[in-house]
Amino acid sequence: MPETPDAPGPDGDVPGLTACALCAGETLGDADPLPGGQLARLRALAGRGAARLTEVDCLDACERGDVVVARPSGSSRRAGAGPVWFERLSGDADTAALEAWLRAGGPGRGPLPAPLPARVIRRG
Repeated sequence: MPETPDAPGPDGDVPGLTACALCAGETLGDADPLPGGQLARLRALAGRGAARLTEVDCLDACERGDVVVARPSGSSRRAGAGPVWFERLSGDADTAALEAWLRAGGPGRGPLPAPLPARVIRRG
């Protein structure tokens, strides 16, 4: 399970991001102009220090395509924040919104910017 090194966030810790490596790229498919597609976008986001990225083989939500889970930073988790699951999170606009939210602290730190609320998976 590859994971990027920790990078300091606004308060010294950084949110996590778990991506399904098998379904990454399904939403845009061959129409995605970026070599490496959505997984390349997420790796670049992590490389810029916005989140720690963990790639997994399956998140058991295959029918939802491009499933990504934003995990709270350590301080947010201690304050009670939980993970936020997204479906069909793909393309430059979605990824830019995700990165901005993660840089602002991610789960537990503020509202989701558009278009992310429409991508949230409500989990019971």
